[in-house]
Amino acid sequence: GLSPVSPIHVYTQREVYGTVGSHVTLSCSFWSSEWISEDISITWHFQAEGSRDSISIFHYAKGQPYIDDVGSFKERMEWVGNPRRKDGSIVIHSLEPSDNGTFTCDVKNPP
Repeated sequence: GLSPVSPIHVYTQREVYGTVGSHVTLSCSFWSSEWISEDISITWHFQAEGSRDSISIFHYAKGQPYIDDVGSFKERMEWVGNPRRKDGSIVIHSLEPSDNGTFTCDVKNPP
């Protein structure tokens, strides 16, 4: 049989501005009517301005943050989230002009 699915509502800022060389917090909060399970996962994707492709830059799973080993963010990213507080935020340090683009926060809370 099919198990009922409850949505997770994910909230991010529509636009975030930063200065080259400084840092910026990309906040991601979420809400679910269900208990936050140990299997919760949070993935951040980045799509550079003018690019059609988006890459995964950060993943949180099984209670551990993993900074993906690709792209220009790997040395400059910091996990500041706390899933128990329904927070999946990251910080990007030493901003560069090429960081301009779209960041997406994806949260999954398997039953």
